[in-house]
Amino acid sequence: MKIVVCDDSKAMRMIVMRMLKQTEYADAEFIQAEDGLQGVAAVKEHEPELVLSDWNMPNMSGIDFLRTLRAEGIGVTFGFVTSESTAEMREIAIKAGASFTIAKPFTAETFSDVMATTPL
Repeated sequence: MKIVVCDDSKAMRMIVMRMLKQTEYADAEFIQAEDGLQGVAAVKEHEPELVLSDWNMPNMSGIDFLRTLRAEGIGVTFGFVTSESTAEMREIAIKAGASFTIAKPFTAETFSDVMATTPL
């Protein structure tokens, strides 16, 4: 399985990947992106089964990243891992085509629970 992890913080990308390696996704291939622009390019190049993205990033935000993919007909499973966890943000994300949101801080168990109910 290929997973794009998109966050402007390298430390956060490492944390997300470490958490996923503690779940059933230990053998996944991880592709990193620093912002939505890199994320779009990574999705087009690698055709992942899953994208995990931060919401607030320079150059292209996570929500614009998601909207760009959907506008281009790319239906990859997309989830947000973000400190932006208001009900309004979750509603915007789901309406734009996100499958789930995970609020920071999180645990490996959080990822397992969410991924168990997310079709890939």
